[in-house]
Amino acid sequence: MSAIRSMTAFARREARGPEGALVWELRSVNHRYLDISARLPEELRVLEPAVRERVAARLRRGKVDCALRFQPEAAVAAAVSLDRGQAERVAALARQAAALLGGAAAPASPFELLRWPGVVREEPADLGPVRSRALALLEEALDELEATRAREGARIEALLRERIAAMRPLVARARALRPQVIEAALARWRERLAELGGEPDPGRLEQELAIQAQRLDVAEELDRLEAHLAEVEAALGREEPVGRRLDFLMQELNREANTLAAKSADAETTRIAVELKVLIEQMREQVQNVE
Repeated sequence: MSAIRSMTAFARREARGPEGALVWELRSVNHRYLDISARLPEELRVLEPAVRERVAARLRRGKVDCALRFQPEAAVAAAVSLDRGQAERVAALARQAAALLGGAAAPASPFELLRWPGVVREEPADLGPVRSRALALLEEALDELEATRAREGARIEALLRERIAAMRPLVARARALRPQVIEAALARWRERLAELGGEPDPGRLEQELAIQAQRLDVAEELDRLEAHLAEVEAALGREEPVGRRLDFLMQELNREANTLAAKSADAETTRIAVELKVLIEQMREQVQNVE
């Protein structure tokens, strides 16, 4: 399996227990850093620090949205009881109020009594088992998310290696053209000089030819292109996240390709530079999604 991990992935895990149903949905997209967003039901809000800790222990980069849904069983949701003392006090007050009205008022119904604040007491359910199950289920969802990121990372690595393999012959072709390109450009320069007439100073002529040759020489750019390609391949074999490093290398590759195009003195080298830039841009788009 590739060491490269994509930042784009989705995972879903659900489980049902005596207390109810739990569903985790995890989504991650590319981001410069690790940005965790947790959306939890109110009764499980206490889990947020633990959720963030577990996600941060597994992922290094990406914007990660963690959403948990909890559907409690009816027995758990309806954990209520009657506060008999409060109910008796409210009933006594109702009788007193009726007496003040000369007994004209109708007696309160049981449902009206139950609606009075404090008469029905909600018994807090024991959510300890639910919390434990939710965290265990989160680990399963993270397993799935990581597996998806790894599969997508393998696809990205294959694409990057294909582009590298396509770039190397282009660099080699530009290097092979270099001597004849320089010589042809200098020949044209000599012809223009001859058309102007006169006998140039040999020393001055040699100096100008050397300057022109230096301006046209792309050996350093080609060397740096090969070095950066080798560094990209080395980065693809590392175990730690390399997305930022690859992004930097794409910038450097693009810089050298631009310089090669700017210094080009022939159509073939210009074509090579354009093809290199196209391949680099394709790589850059994929690298944006590498952890």
